[in-house]
Amino acid sequence: ANVVGSQGFSLQARAADTKLTNGKPLSVPDGMANRAIEAAFADWSATGVCDISGHMGFFDLCRVAMRAVAQDGEMLIRRVRGKAVNRYGYALQLLDIDRLEVSDNRRLSNGNIVRMGVELDTYGRPVAYWLRTSHPGDRSPAQIPADVQREPIPAADIFHCFVPLRPEQRRGVPLMHSAIESLYHLGELDQSALVAARKGADTLGFFVSPDGQPPTADENGDCPIEVSVAGTFDTLPEGYDIRPYESKYPSDMYGVFVKDNLRRVASGLNVSYNGLANDLEGVNFSSIRAGLLEEREFWMETQQWLIDSFLKPVFLDWLKMALGLGAVSMENGSPLPAAKFDKFKTHTWQGRRWPWVDPEKDISAAGQAIDRGLDSPQRIAGQQGRDVEDVLDDIAAFQAMVKAKGVVLGDVLRPTLSPSADGAATLI
Repeated sequence: ANVVGSQGFSLQARAADTKLTNGKPLSVPDGMANRAIEAAFADWSATGVCDISGHMGFFDLCRVAMRAVAQDGEMLIRRVRGKAVNRYGYALQLLDIDRLEVSDNRRLSNGNIVRMGVELDTYGRPVAYWLRTSHPGDRSPAQIPADVQREPIPAADIFHCFVPLRPEQRRGVPLMHSAIESLYHLGELDQSALVAARKGADTLGFFVSPDGQPPTADENGDCPIEVSVAGTFDTLPEGYDIRPYESKYPSDMYGVFVKDNLRRVASGLNVSYNGLANDLEGVNFSSIRAGLLEEREFWMETQQWLIDSFLKPVFLDWLKMALGLGAVSMENGSPLPAAKFDKFKTHTWQGRRWPWVDPEKDISAAGQAIDRGLDSPQRIAGQQGRDVEDVLDDIAAFQAMVKAKGVVLGDVLRPTLSPSADGAATLI
């Protein structure tokens, strides 16, 4: 939710031409080409096009892949190319990481070594991935042969993405690895506290005889003490007493232990405790803002990792295939030339951003930063998860609708009147 978000990542094409203005080179955006690239990529991202199985769109694929990184530590995606795939000649196949077995370790006859299913050359660079031809969980009669079958897939056809934590790391580790022990202890205490609390809630006790001996049966074989209904006791024989069982649970220490362990878990996950535990006790605006700033910095770091390791290579792969097949067309119907791939490949990705509970102060601060030359509208829009060009296009379209409809707006939305040179008011 915090990395991919509800809208996914937004592609912003940045193709531009260089023109001389007053003898100086000036970069001018190629709006027609950028709109064509963004429209074509949006069409490819639809459900049933980008996913070779036809079950997911690009947004769903990113969401499931990021979930796999969180729980498995890595994601495995196969690139599928060819005219038969779709009109763009490019698709993706999301694979379960269990197809890449950690137990597959051997040396090949070509001198390469296989480490946990990844074939490496002498420099440690992945050459191929030895994937199982069937899922390890498939135990159906249709699985023939029954023994394990692996096939090498070239590394150029595989996205194997994980967050590296140390040099020469070959496989990823789950994002929750540092919090697992604290979660285990918390779960064990939870079970023990639940059992103790249930015992304490029942009316329990022990019958005590004067000589410490257990009660004996009479001549008919009946015991003089018998409990017939839970929570009730029979009339005691002469000389017998009852010693109640007293449980101290739930105790005051239980909540303290849970809170301390959840804080450890939050530190291991790089998130704020208040958001993880849904605990806003003793929190003020300044403290929760400081915690959220640190957490959101981690989410943006993860977003940038996903962009660099997956989204950018996917776009470049797709663009090369799409341009080669003439599948990216401009508004006039002519396709973008494949020979200008280096020009059209310039792009950026915009991930989700998070609004504050008091946006008025942030908007005021952003406006002052722009007025004083300390920031730019492009950066402010990017911090809000938007493209400044899209914002300007929306404003222009809105003003055109206002003019066409002849609508009278309030002071805030009314177009600005600017004085011209002859003193007359000009509508902006």
